[in-house]
Amino acid sequence: MSFKLLGLSEPLLKAISKKGYETPSPIQAKAIPPVLDGYDVLASAQTGTGKTAGFTLPMLHILSETKKEKFRPIRALVLTPTRELAAQVYANVREYSEFLNIRSAVIFGGVNQKPQAANIRKGVDVLVATPGRLLDLQSQGLLSLKRVEIFVLDEADRMLDMGFLRDIERVMKLMPDKRQNLMFSATFSKDIKKLAFNILKNPVQVEATPENTAVEAISQKVYRVAKGLKTGLVIKLISEGNWQQVLVFTRTKHGANKLTKKMISAGITAAAIHGNKSQGARTKALKGFKDGSIRVMVATDIAARGLDIPLLPHVINYEIPNISEDYVHRIGRTGRAGAKGEAISLVSADETVYLKAIQKLIGEKLPVEIIEGFEPDPNASTEPIKPGQGRNNRRGQSQNRKPKTDRKKADGNSSRSNNRNKSRSRNRNRRSNN
Repeated sequence: MSFKLLGLSEPLLKAISKKGYETPSPIQAKAIPPVLDGYDVLASAQTGTGKTAGFTLPMLHILSETKKEKFRPIRALVLTPTRELAAQVYANVREYSEFLNIRSAVIFGGVNQKPQAANIRKGVDVLVATPGRLLDLQSQGLLSLKRVEIFVLDEADRMLDMGFLRDIERVMKLMPDKRQNLMFSATFSKDIKKLAFNILKNPVQVEATPENTAVEAISQKVYRVAKGLKTGLVIKLISEGNWQQVLVFTRTKHGANKLTKKMISAGITAAAIHGNKSQGARTKALKGFKDGSIRVMVATDIAARGLDIPLLPHVINYEIPNISEDYVHRIGRTGRAGAKGEAISLVSADETVYLKAIQKLIGEKLPVEIIEGFEPDPNASTEPIKPGQGRNNRRGQSQNRKPKTDRKKADGNSSRSNNRNKSRSRNRNRRSNN
């Protein structure tokens, strides 16, 4: 099948040809026709298989077919969970609309809002945004969503988790009831699907491949290792393998910073990327990683989605995720667009439960190896570390943990203060990704 047979306009076909696309991927072939026909669509496919083009191409076709007003209201809104993914989607929209009379803009937090607001004031057809900055600018009266015709949730499973659900509900109230809704992601849990059907109206469900599966081009492997030996093992693999571009995932921001310092001390150029980093630092790290001046990028799950790094050969899970679906997204940074890739997971005893859950999700048992000198600890507990517990000493207590009496004083020793602190923490976490 060719893109022309899908019914896309000549300007879009010209842009596609310029990008070197010859035939649509399975998700594009299945999703583009129902989107063009005006249906709501719930689409899932393996990461790295062209989902972004699956919704941007037909969206741009629909927008280009209608007459433009003198002042351009926002007619299509694409929401993403992270700044990096927003920038990536915006770049794709600009490339695909090169030969169309379509204006687009991107907004996200962590940077000065004035240039973003100035772009919107000029009039845009397509706005790509993270929820926090979108709601912030709307509350200031700097943008309106009253004319939105197409609403897209990219990486919809993450967007609809409890951290973003309230923001999405607020955004939806700002748009017309009559609109086309599109949800695209690599993974959809049963709970997320229930939420999706509260938004979508009689949707067409599109699955290019079985949900929650990994790309066949990715070679997956597990190294069983003692927890305290992980750093030495990851440095050994990168150094002795002479790997020049490696994306390493940790579970925490502190862990990412700590491992990055160890890498640099070992003579390996590395940078960390996570929600506590400024947008300038995140952009600089990603640029260095792509151009080869930074050999290793150590990241939290902020980099598990939306980072399109062509021909990335290696992904290492320094710590495997406690949310199984995130494993699929992490390793999906390699093996993109049919390229070969390798995904390695370093698994200690306390991650055994997580490994079993991942293997159940993807429907395969991953090959396991043990490297001499980095053997797993036979006496280590297989009790999983609770999310956020992070760095523990031998007694299982946090090294930075305060005595109970001190914590009570620090918390204001009242439930009202405690609840207020929790609320502030949730808001900070939500804003850090926006």
